[in-house]
Amino acid sequence: MTRSPAFACLFAVWSLSAVTAAPADRPNIVVLFADDMGYSDIGCFGSEIETPNLDRLAANGLRFTHFYNTGRCCPSRASLMTGLYPHQADIGHMAGDIGVRGYRDRLSFEAVTIPEMLGPAGYHTIMTGKWHLGWRDEGCPTARGFDHFYGTRGFVDSYFTVVRRTEVYLNDELVLPITETPVNHLHPEREWYTTDVYTDYALHFIDQVREQDDRPFFLYLAYNAPHFPLHAKPEDVKKYRGRYRDGWGEFRRQRYQKLVELGIVNDNWPLSPLDVPEWDSLSEEQRDDLDFKMALFAAIIDRLDQNIGRVVDHLEQMGELDNTLLVFLSDNGGTKETGLLGIKGETNTVANYQEWGRKGGWTSSYGQGWANLSNTPFRRYKRENHEGGTSAPFIVHWPDGFEARGELRDQVAHLIDLMPTFVDVAEATYPTTHAGHTIQPMQGRSLLPSFTSTETVPRTLYWEHEGNRAIRDGDWKLVGSRNGPWELYNVGDDRTELNDLAGKKAERFQEMKAKWDAWAEEVNVLTPAEFDRTRKEFDEARRKRRSK
Repeated sequence: MTRSPAFACLFAVWSLSAVTAAPADRPNIVVLFADDMGYSDIGCFGSEIETPNLDRLAANGLRFTHFYNTGRCCPSRASLMTGLYPHQADIGHMAGDIGVRGYRDRLSFEAVTIPEMLGPAGYHTIMTGKWHLGWRDEGCPTARGFDHFYGTRGFVDSYFTVVRRTEVYLNDELVLPITETPVNHLHPEREWYTTDVYTDYALHFIDQVREQDDRPFFLYLAYNAPHFPLHAKPEDVKKYRGRYRDGWGEFRRQRYQKLVELGIVNDNWPLSPLDVPEWDSLSEEQRDDLDFKMALFAAIIDRLDQNIGRVVDHLEQMGELDNTLLVFLSDNGGTKETGLLGIKGETNTVANYQEWGRKGGWTSSYGQGWANLSNTPFRRYKRENHEGGTSAPFIVHWPDGFEARGELRDQVAHLIDLMPTFVDVAEATYPTTHAGHTIQPMQGRSLLPSFTSTETVPRTLYWEHEGNRAIRDGDWKLVGSRNGPWELYNVGDDRTELNDLAGKKAERFQEMKAKWDAWAEEVNVLTPAEFDRTRKEFDEARRKRRSK
């Protein structure tokens, strides 16, 4: 059964009337979500990019060294929002419908979202930024539990303009259609730039709910930074232009060494080999252009950090920073999409930057070499299930919740763990039914014990996307690329996945493959061939219906 906007409004009223009394000292919960940011792209995870605000959060909180996403945008957002694996949340691929369980254009109604869980527990629920989990009214943020929303229901392929499928909504109202000249209605005097505007509205909504009462709030600030295109502000670019002339190989070595010094990476794990041409093999013109592209990427992250600083400062000025559980993470690793020079890298260069520098869509990206840097020290990229695709920088900050400051946690964790963690800290109840539907059980485990303990407990996690697949079982990981063979690694000894033991550990191999096969059957994973066939059949049936 799907829900209409009217039903969503009625349910919101019911939720407010059903709010349960709870202690006043429960924390606010803030999720700061980056897009296409690699494991080593911020300072406290080894980067040369200046991120003082994230570094401050890490210095006063915790960094998890083995935190995982799903390797892709929509699936990661689905797991974060529901505490389920993506296929269970109906976002096994991207948010596009092929008419079968696991692959729909909105979150499953047999899943409850974090705001749908926190609202009845007494929390205000706020979201700004990129939803990408349902275009239609029945699947939009306000229909799935958010009291306040500003952003796009779809993806975001522009920072300065609004392009197709990125139209901007304020709650349920379309406020910015496709336009080259969007207006920040809160601050019309300021230039529109998504990272800034999403923060503007986040702070605005926080102030609005605080004017109402002192109930805690949940804020999901889903930035599109640093996802392509390479839209950056000139004052931020100036800080980095020319800094990357030594090339990706040198910066990978520098980041790797810093990761080792920080204790984030074990020095027994060698830096994975460079999988792009050596920097010196490129022409001077290419090197100059690629230095510029990486400067743009770094500038986007710098601006992201500045805005995170605005959120932190605002909470501090309110006197609520210490009792806010704040987490920062990314949805997948760096992207190599379209190869070495990136999207339109041969035509959109530093020489004609004025022609494409603010043009939305698939107009520019930093290319595979810099993505290889983003994912230091790991192999592979976004969409894939090797460590480079699924390893996320993860920071937790909650001064009132734990005493640790600047410590590392090596426990294996995943996006599915955020829902049970928030259930715990909010003293909420995860429902068995919701809006007339039976709700699937959470798949993760609360991170609360790890906030105060370094004890590790073995666990099993699963991945699949576009035929890329993996299972991590304790320190063992079985992983395969689309249409490629399975590979087996002991990631306790070899997290950079360089020593394939598939041919040497037959019993372990078969045991893990059987576990993955059983999981894939349970959550309705389709092979690439099955997916393509099902999508074709669905599209043909839809065309026939429309032609009648």
